[in-house]
Amino acid sequence: MNKTTEKQLLIDKIVEAIQDTKGEEIMIFDLSKIENSVAQTFIICTGNSNTQVSAISGNIEKKVRNELQDRPWHVEGTENSLWVLLDYVSVVVHVFQRETRAYYDIEELWGDAEITKIN
Repeated sequence: MNKTTEKQLLIDKIVEAIQDTKGEEIMIFDLSKIENSVAQTFIICTGNSNTQVSAISGNIEKKVRNELQDRPWHVEGTENSLWVLLDYVSVVVHVFQRETRAYYDIEELWGDAEITKIN
């Protein structure tokens, strides 16, 4: 299996895990054509409480680990779950509470990216 196929499987599995835990406003940013980007793909979604943010991020880790045998290289934000970052190197996932997502407005950072909205 080539790297592109592996990355797409990872993206699909992450989106599936988000949807399983009722994550909202899922956006996929293709950064592969942007010079000096920190990852090839960003996935951003919203949870409605710290409990849901924690559940979404936990489900992503569990589903990817169990079905693709992959683990994040780095995880941040689990202490208070206002936001959680899961770094799978080529794919970075941000799970935000609604207010925190609006405050950081991270979508605007990648205005040049090709964006796919899931829901």
